[in-house]
Amino acid sequence: MGTRFTDKFIGSLKPAEKEYWKREGMGFAIRVLPSGEKVWYYIYTFGGRKRYMRLKDGGYPDVSLADAREAFDIARVKVKNGIDPLAEKEQAAEARRKARTVGDLVEEYIDRHAKRFKRSWKADERLLNKEVIPVWGKRKAEDIKKRDVTLLLESIVDRGAPAMSNQVLKITRKVFNFGIERDILQHTPFTGVKALAPNNSRERALTEAEIRTLWGTLDKAAMSNEIRQALKLILLTAQRPGEVTGMHSGEIDDRWWTIPAERAKNGRTHRVYLTDTALELVGPLKVTDTETGETKAKGYIFPCPHKDKEKPIEAHALAVAVRRNLSFPVTDSKGEPLYNKDGKPATENLLGVDHFTPHDLRRTAATFMAKAGEMDEVIDAVLNHAKQGVIKVYNQYRYDREKQQALESWALKIRSITTGEKGKVIPMTRKTEGGEQ
Repeated sequence: MGTRFTDKFIGSLKPAEKEYWKREGMGFAIRVLPSGEKVWYYIYTFGGRKRYMRLKDGGYPDVSLADAREAFDIARVKVKNGIDPLAEKEQAAEARRKARTVGDLVEEYIDRHAKRFKRSWKADERLLNKEVIPVWGKRKAEDIKKRDVTLLLESIVDRGAPAMSNQVLKITRKVFNFGIERDILQHTPFTGVKALAPNNSRERALTEAEIRTLWGTLDKAAMSNEIRQALKLILLTAQRPGEVTGMHSGEIDDRWWTIPAERAKNGRTHRVYLTDTALELVGPLKVTDTETGETKAKGYIFPCPHKDKEKPIEAHALAVAVRRNLSFPVTDSKGEPLYNKDGKPATENLLGVDHFTPHDLRRTAATFMAKAGEMDEVIDAVLNHAKQGVIKVYNQYRYDREKQQALESWALKIRSITTGEKGKVIPMTRKTEGGEQ
């Protein structure tokens, strides 16, 4: 048996030209390298093979004698019980090497879950790529702790985006829950994590004065013609931004636009009446090829500017354009940015109204319809809100006539607001069997 290890003895070991070993007995050993590093080992025989297992990462004194002895005792018991501790350690290391990073987990969540079950999966992907991947992307998903979650959310709140902090919490929690469902993770770091900002539902609706201002400023705003037309069409039709930007000429028949079930948020086919103003914004449904002279269907009404991709503008582009124009950078004659006295970049509001989102235009239309006396059932039909309770089963009426009247009245109201042609406005009144009410 070798010398009983003590801190004094281990401290006295000096490096030599070649490495050497000192053994206490029962396989407990220390390896002294020419560099002076001292590494703890367990030397044992298993299955007829001599095994050298490093007990701890790091060397003495960072790994103390007490810690090394504890690791040695645990490994020795495993050998007595027929378990090879080195093989076990190697398997754990291999599993660790193969463990999913947060980036891997996000990619699998998007491909295996979001794309299959969420129409808004692109929004999830954008959020995760912007807010989570740059911070956690290369880290092992199993290493993310509750404290990491809190720090991430706090950093977003601190930059002045509390609502985004809540959205990151919501989506990232889903990603880690997906990891548990897929047996990728054993635990989620989101247990007990609460939103750091109040989840206030938006109630923003533009006033008549704001509608008048916005209708005019959109024509001069720094955005593409397709985006300004789509924004106006959201206000006119009260439809969702993503449904408007995805409009296709094949969905339009005369004055009716049919949003197919696969594009509708509630998975239900929806018919929208197109007024004269709406049709003007939609434009021609057929185009002529300048090279062949052939006339064909236009396709997407609001096509993506990237001509190599035949797809519509994403709803996200509308929100980006609105935010940019609400706080547009001010530059000098040379295009260099200007700054305020506090050192922050100078900006100006090109739209002339307080902050709003494209979805607020839909809410504005519904609000004005309600103020004008339209029945809730008709407004819900215009918005394509799913019926609730018993009425969902027994009332299968689609309200096409009422939707047409409501949207025609709303279009005339917008014209009245934006042009002052009040005499031509048809009152938006609620109809009953006995007449107007």
